[in-house]
Amino acid sequence: MKLRSEDFEDGNFIPKDCTCEGKNVSPHLAWSEVPEETESFALIMEDPDAPLITWTHWIVYNIQKEIRELKRGEVPERAKQAKNSFRVKEYRGPCPPFGIHRYLFKLYALDVDSVEIYNRKSFYREVNRHKIEECILIGRYGKKRAQIFK
Repeated sequence: MKLRSEDFEDGNFIPKDCTCEGKNVSPHLAWSEVPEETESFALIMEDPDAPLITWTHWIVYNIQKEIRELKRGEVPERAKQAKNSFRVKEYRGPCPPFGIHRYLFKLYALDVDSVEIYNRKSFYREVNRHKIEECILIGRYGKKRAQIFK
């Protein structure tokens, strides 16, 4: 599978609108080359550069197998969101306290049409049980003042 965005290229900066310094809307994401046996998709967005723990910004699951994109600021009908590290079931954009962080958008093709996910821990438990294939898109972001020192 391949994951891409109209908002940023792999390894490049996530636009301000998709961060805490902007409108805090989720970026556009699209995927291709999906395995035939896929029954659903699950997505997680994480910051592995956060102090102490990997910080989860967004979890979307039970994305129907026919869907091939998430439009900017939208979650597909019938898809569900789970609690992130902010303890809410919604997208929360990059907002690193210092420096430039990496943000991993990880999409998984699953062999079941639905799973029950509550948080990051249950996300990986279910994904590891049902994963067919995965792909990753990496974005970066640092608050305006932090980008001066990159």
